[in-house]
Amino acid sequence: MPELPEVETVMQGLLPVMAGQRITNANIRRAGLRWPFPERFAERLKGTRVEGMQRRAKYILMALDSGESLLVHLGMSGKVTIDESGGLPPGKHDHVVLDMENGVRILFNDPRRFGSLDLLDSTTPDAHKLLKSLGPEPLGNHFNTTYLAQRLKNRKLPIKSALLDQKIIAGLGNIYVCEALWRAGVAPQSSSTALNPAQLAALTTHIRAVLEEAIIAGGSSLKDYRQANGELGYFQHSFAVYGREGQPCRTQGCTGIIARITQAGRSSFYCPTCQHEA
Repeated sequence: MPELPEVETVMQGLLPVMAGQRITNANIRRAGLRWPFPERFAERLKGTRVEGMQRRAKYILMALDSGESLLVHLGMSGKVTIDESGGLPPGKHDHVVLDMENGVRILFNDPRRFGSLDLLDSTTPDAHKLLKSLGPEPLGNHFNTTYLAQRLKNRKLPIKSALLDQKIIAGLGNIYVCEALWRAGVAPQSSSTALNPAQLAALTTHIRAVLEEAIIAGGSSLKDYRQANGELGYFQHSFAVYGREGQPCRTQGCTGIIARITQAGRSSFYCPTCQHEA
């Protein structure tokens, strides 16, 4: 599933070609994806101007001059393609196609249909069912060591699971949690209540750093993900632990070998030698 850096990268690719532009036509090619599309979806989109965009967790919110915002979630295999020629015919899995007044065509593609598109009131986005329970953004001012300590204080569960809880931190996913835990020297199976202040401070620092680096690299392309311009992301070449089971640890001077364990149905990659269990 595209994680925060991938969604941020897609949004940054869409901004120059959609912001300030009207949607001249909306071609809705099926009744819905994971959930049904809103009533009169095409009608409510057509003719509106995109006033701006923001990312919330793994969602893109496009503010329209109608007072509504278009919510986009890529799900497991969703991607967005920018066709600057405006003439690219929709493919089998291009379920929503938007034509902009500047001649650009935007195609929302989702073969597995786990993604979603919806319309919400721009004045109350946090009231939407997908957004109302989200925690703070890991790159925002509300996410810091003090906040993390407070939220983990009474949550006795593996730190990997705690960091993936969207109610605690919005937008973190499996790849970047594995990488941040390695950088902080914390084992994924550590109890969230056992981490000391130094470990919590290291975690908050490295969570920010790994996300920022991944955004600069255009995200990580593993299976389906591509940027909106069709290019691959490059952060996968910088993975220290994710997907590297059986390979040497990249910590200088460490002789450990990357291991994989399963936590809550997901693979956790870590170095048993330099990542210590709290």
